[in-house]
Amino acid sequence: MSYKRIEVQRIAGACGAEVSGVDLGQPLDSATIAEIRAAILDHQVLTFPGQSMDDGSLERFTGYFGAFGLEPFVEGEETHPHVIAVIKEADEQRTPNFGGNWHTDWSFQERPPSFTFLHARELPPYGGDTMFANQYLVWESLSDGLRRMLEGMRAVHSARRPYGPQGIYADRRRARSMKITASEAALAEVTHPVARVHAETDRAALYVNRVYTIRFEGMTERESAPLLDYLYAQAVRPEFTCRIRWQANALTMWDNRAVQHLAVNDYDGFRRELHRTTTAGERPLSVAEARQGRAAA
Repeated sequence: MSYKRIEVQRIAGACGAEVSGVDLGQPLDSATIAEIRAAILDHQVLTFPGQSMDDGSLERFTGYFGAFGLEPFVEGEETHPHVIAVIKEADEQRTPNFGGNWHTDWSFQERPPSFTFLHARELPPYGGDTMFANQYLVWESLSDGLRRMLEGMRAVHSARRPYGPQGIYADRRRARSMKITASEAALAEVTHPVARVHAETDRAALYVNRVYTIRFEGMTERESAPLLDYLYAQAVRPEFTCRIRWQANALTMWDNRAVQHLAVNDYDGFRRELHRTTTAGERPLSVAEARQGRAAA
């Protein structure tokens, strides 16, 4: 695709692009917003270097792409409740970092976020990159037989492992700089199709992740584990990934309907702070539901 308002440079074969020629700290016109939306749907991950933004301008930019998402278990900023400060202090050493395992944001929700936005405020001198994996390509890499089987399956998602009463973050020594509250509410479960069809691109993507997916519907965790473990490993093969090396004031946005991501935890002894927002998404559609929708159209 050719762009008139922005410049887009691909950064990896699997996904990801760097965008320049636009100031996200200022209001944007509809034509520029449309080009950014087209670029994120095409590349799944966009990074915008050198963007001077406060929480107000971050919220304004987020709002161009939909209503704000619901942010459970993590408290937003006092003056901007839709903004989460993602922080790891220099003295938080040998501790997990927020987002430090491959996942899709809030997949335990009935309508998980469509887009996530992350703006760099303070960075370590090295490390702290974010990795992404293109789940369209993962789905397409599976055999025809496995895809046929998975198309009809659903998986159970829950926030209990990180945010439940016995979850990782129930121990306040972990990610203590984050405003995280472990809760009984994290024990709730929701089911989603194992393969979801993107509402805007109509492409199928694998939709299970190691953090929030508990088991296949109708199966026990032990029965589900062998196949889930295979899918988790397939989902993050190097050839399906890109890596964002953060720069001062960079903003990165990604499409949760198409990628998983991981915050690399390799900067002990240094402070890292980024501010995060999401936009509300839609209920994930299965391959069969998408086919029925196309037939009825």
